[in-house]
Amino acid sequence: MTAEVTEKVTTKKSHNLATILTFIIPSLIGLLLFMTPISYQGAITIPIAIVSKGLQSFLGGSITAVVTIIVVFTALMTVMHKLFKIKLIQQSEFFSTLFDISPMWFVIRLLGAVFILLTFFGLGPEAIQSANTGALVLNDLLPVLLCVFIFAGMLLPLLLNFGLLELFGTLLTKIMRPVFNLPGRSAIDCMASWLGDGSVGILMTSKQYEAHYYTQREAAVIGTTFSAVSITFSLVVISQVQLEHLFLPFYLAVCLAGIAAAVIVPKLPPLCWKKDCYMDGSEKHPDHELTPEGHNVFSWGLEQALLTAEKSSGFKHTVKDGLKNVIDMVFGVIPVVMAIGTLALIVAEYTPVFEYLGLPFIPLLEWLQIPEAAEASKTIVVGFADMFIPSILAASIESDMTRFIIAAMSVTQLIYMSEVGALLLGSKIPVNILELFVVFILRTLVTLPVITGVAHLIF
Repeated sequence: MTAEVTEKVTTKKSHNLATILTFIIPSLIGLLLFMTPISYQGAITIPIAIVSKGLQSFLGGSITAVVTIIVVFTALMTVMHKLFKIKLIQQSEFFSTLFDISPMWFVIRLLGAVFILLTFFGLGPEAIQSANTGALVLNDLLPVLLCVFIFAGMLLPLLLNFGLLELFGTLLTKIMRPVFNLPGRSAIDCMASWLGDGSVGILMTSKQYEAHYYTQREAAVIGTTFSAVSITFSLVVISQVQLEHLFLPFYLAVCLAGIAAAVIVPKLPPLCWKKDCYMDGSEKHPDHELTPEGHNVFSWGLEQALLTAEKSSGFKHTVKDGLKNVIDMVFGVIPVVMAIGTLALIVAEYTPVFEYLGLPFIPLLEWLQIPEAAEASKTIVVGFADMFIPSILAASIESDMTRFIIAAMSVTQLIYMSEVGALLLGSKIPVNILELFVVFILRTLVTLPVITGVAHLIF
């Protein structure tokens, strides 16, 4: 830091009560909604997930029609703008970003509309609209995403705009920077995913990247490494393989393997090749995480938080930000999830591609002394299509140990194209599908020995 900057920041500014309350009240509400674990219907979850489920229940059977209309409307508006260059869209930077898209995303958006229409009306090839492909995405995944996006997108400014991330980011930098080479605020993304839903973490990461809080490398690492699977979904997975009585050692194995992957995988290509510059290409600020003289970590974090609260633009701007988040995620991401998720499931269900890709893992599984290695190999790479498929396939495996390993692997692999992968591709986070597959394989290779080690201690 220069002497001039140091002089400015070391002078402790006094803040009025309005600024302090502007920081405390929205931040506490945000913490309550996104970070507070509560027991609901026998499962640990967060309030934002409960209200999302409430909306899903309220909409009932009509929610698939709502999702279908959204995907088709998005495709039609994109086509109309491509053909006629709609003036209203051209004049708005936000709507231009949403509808004036590259040829590749244009094709994906059209594909999503075709898939969802065929699935909704039960038309066309069985491979597209079957219960294990298009219908799985339309009926099981998209309704959940729609409701999560509406509430999480609308309320996310409570976490982002009033200083909470500045406070926690400064406090946690001492852990996150030396261990993971990431900003302290990335721990909040991870906690939101872990307690609630991976899609919330990706939404937060994307917004922080667009706001120049994360570099390209940091956004790619956080999106592919810290969008952790929720506790609730982990319980669903272990129940599917009929080992719910082993949930605690199972989740311990998942946490250990996840930490190992978070330390090792970002140090390998392709993540280590990502540039440490911001979205617009500007260079990273080397001193923006330093604690200046005259402050300790807490006082500096609090000072940063109060300065952010002071600059916040009030209720109206917060609502506007929330609405933009919702529109961006609902119209920008849901069509991508429909297209890519359905394609991935078609490949998994109707071709032997993932089975062949699993063959090289047989010697590794045998070396790790995993029973029924040949059967287990078929479940390893198929997790790239959908996280739940490996647990479904594992039902036919007799060995409890092998089913335990497959269930834990499916959770720690993290990147699956029916949701997280498609969300990452639909966001501004700088990753492509090939990079996601490489990261998926690297996570598999890093986490498999850790999970197997825990399994050998249990069985």
